[in-house]
Amino acid sequence: MSFDAAHLANRATAALRAYDPGHDLPALRRLHGALLAELGSNENPLGASPRALAAVQAGLAASFRYPDPKGGDLKRALAARLQVDEARIALGNGSHELLMLLAQCFADAATSVVHSQFGFAVFAIATAAAGAQGLRVPALPGDHPSMPYGHDLAAIAAAVRPDTRLVFLANPNNPTGGWFADAELEALLARTPPSALVVVDEAYHEFADAAGPRSALRFADRHPNLVVTRTFSKAYALAGLRVGYLVAHPSVVGVIERLRESFNVNGLALAAAEAALGDEAHLREVRQWTFAERAWLAGELAARGYRVLPSQTNFLLVDLGVDATALEAALFRQAVIVRPMAGYGLAHTLRISVGSRAENARLLAALPSR
Repeated sequence: MSFDAAHLANRATAALRAYDPGHDLPALRRLHGALLAELGSNENPLGASPRALAAVQAGLAASFRYPDPKGGDLKRALAARLQVDEARIALGNGSHELLMLLAQCFADAATSVVHSQFGFAVFAIATAAAGAQGLRVPALPGDHPSMPYGHDLAAIAAAVRPDTRLVFLANPNNPTGGWFADAELEALLARTPPSALVVVDEAYHEFADAAGPRSALRFADRHPNLVVTRTFSKAYALAGLRVGYLVAHPSVVGVIERLRESFNVNGLALAAAEAALGDEAHLREVRQWTFAERAWLAGELAARGYRVLPSQTNFLLVDLGVDATALEAALFRQAVIVRPMAGYGLAHTLRISVGSRAENARLLAALPSR
């Protein structure tokens, strides 16, 4: 009789599917080398700060030691930069882990979690993993004049129930690139009872240059149920080292610390993140380059007849109006990797990272005009 442990999984895990990472990028890199245009993972093609790279190199000699389980140096640097108390900061193996921990700590089968349609995929995954009831709120329509497929914050606030423990938002949002203004968030916070944590994922915060979104952190003192998550994977280009953080009321952090793994952020990642945080000049360069290249790429795509949704991230969502499978496959055959969004229910769209100018040029050369 064959053994299948899937039958032993608990109810919440049995309902999950393993994460689909997409194409086998390591194999494609070996096959295509420098000819591969990797535009599917929203990475920063400028790379990490030289200070971060030097910190990694310096830390290798001590890699036989366990890292600081509290991440004290990085927490102190973050506290100084964000002007918050260290007790309000928790560190994670990327913000992904922190979002999962929030659901594990605060949601269960007797509670609900509210999130938006077309919101970051981890919101639904974290909800399901906790066995909670997911309340998915319809997004703004695709033909919305200013924010197609964006979060409908008024509807999200109205969806909160007495048993709701988490409200997941992303600003700016992955995969749509859209955003909401601080005033909209303030209105939602005013309507949300303290029994529900409002979690705002700001993974792409550094790429926003519009007037509306600043940061949810400005509301933290007035709303102790507010949680803000961020990552060093995007603007700081430390995706391979996996380090993120959240800022929340100390009591929220205290609950997170009960379940957080003792050494969830490795020593090299801690050192690199602290060094990257201190290199403000490199971050300014990344921001200014991304703003310019994002605008250039959006203009080039529009000139070829593609509908490009507004974005405050380092990627663009392109709405084809028809199933995008054939186009994604055609680009793949030319070693141009983009991300199809069928898994989000947006089968007619492709998410395209803002790559280097050479990568973006290869994309444009491979795209047919419409």
